[in-house]
Amino acid sequence: MSELLSPDSYKGVRDFYPKDWARLSAIFGTLRKTLALWGYEEYNASPLERAELYEAKTSEEIVNEQTYTFIDRGNRKVTLRPEMTPTLARMVANKRRELALPLRWFSIPNVFRYERPQKGRLREHYQLNVDLIGIASEEADIEILRIASELLKAFGAKESDFVIRVNSRALLTAACKAAGLKADATRAYLRLLDKKSKMTPEAFGVAQSSITVKDPLTLVESKEIKALVATFTELGVTNAVFDPTLTRGFDYYTGVVFEIFDTNPANPRSIFGGGRFDKLVSLFGGDAIPAVGFGMGDVT
Repeated sequence: MSELLSPDSYKGVRDFYPKDWARLSAIFGTLRKTLALWGYEEYNASPLERAELYEAKTSEEIVNEQTYTFIDRGNRKVTLRPEMTPTLARMVANKRRELALPLRWFSIPNVFRYERPQKGRLREHYQLNVDLIGIASEEADIEILRIASELLKAFGAKESDFVIRVNSRALLTAACKAAGLKADATRAYLRLLDKKSKMTPEAFGVAQSSITVKDPLTLVESKEIKALVATFTELGVTNAVFDPTLTRGFDYYTGVVFEIFDTNPANPRSIFGGGRFDKLVSLFGGDAIPAVGFGMGDVT
């Protein structure tokens, strides 16, 4: 007699029974309704992509340690998408002559990462992606930040329940250059800075000293971001703050970056985040197209 199959799901993924799916579908419905008010259109794509799509600009940690990557029967290297932004850039590049900018798009795909299952981390989750493509000005940054805030309010959150931390990868990169760091050292420093909150001050100091003698954070020119935060406040959103240590982990960010943090002491962690990625579409050829957006997972 053959061995019985296990009824358990693969580790780190979920089954959605009717009640579970109805609950998640209701959440998706609120997201879609709110985004429709802002004029955003929904799109989707296959979860299978060429691995090179992520190897070009996605976080090294994700590419090297967290992707589900395999060689298919045609000897092609394929990855189950760990995030949606590179797919979005590919789609825009593929139809750039037919698309009328600006684009206001969103998607709610299932994404996959090989992580150690724990609180806020599974091996699959649904992730809302909201992107504004084709506008280079700070008005686009402000719109995206306002939408992020409005989505949380649509689920009953008050401004006091979360804080929006804002910074700029461009300003951080300029500060690294002013500190005398070359390109490789800059990337290493930004990766280290992204992990700072998970390190002791002593461990961070030792790691930083192995990269640079001069602390780039002391050289950050913050006027641009502080002005953005001030504009945000003028529009009635009072919980945005400048955070010079915020970097975001993806290599494709080029300008403003932000993360929204829960202010509840029981869950002092990032809920979601995003930023500007003006050069990602140009990886496929042609001129760069300005873009800014964010991703919000259903597991936090």
